[in-house]
Amino acid sequence: MQRQLVERELTEEGPLRGSGAKGRRRTVTVNLAESPIAWLHARGHLDDRLFDAGERLRADYERAQLAPSVTMRWDPVRIKGGADAGLNPTERQIAAKDRFHGAIAEAGRGLSEILWRVVCAGESLPDAEKGLQWPARSGKLVLRIALDRVAEFYRIG
Repeated sequence: MQRQLVERELTEEGPLRGSGAKGRRRTVTVNLAESPIAWLHARGHLDDRLFDAGERLRADYERAQLAPSVTMRWDPVRIKGGADAGLNPTERQIAAKDRFHGAIAEAGRGLSEILWRVVCAGESLPDAEKGLQWPARSGKLVLRIALDRVAEFYRIG
């Protein structure tokens, strides 16, 4: 996966809006390709076990090709090794879909929506909380509970 990094100049008051901005300047590098769970993990809000569970769920979501597509896919799916070694591409896709649906079912009703929004769709926690009409700052706790159940499904110790 190729990462896209963006540098923005900031002042004490916020983003720099032209050459006449006053205040101290600093440059911040932002990784636009960083997933919300990677962001939470990097800042200590998710432990390794929960992060690995989220990454496994996202990988199964991608392998199952469950994301909406606008046109025909021309890129072949190439997966080396892993649990699906020896399967043809269609069988790998079906196995990933079964694992994904099993993990979502293990999370249970009410938790699957936050998993899908944050882990699979890459929505930020504040956006997911607004979309689900939850109180601010409640998403992190619920996401941790959901990821704990997914880790149990994938048998991540």
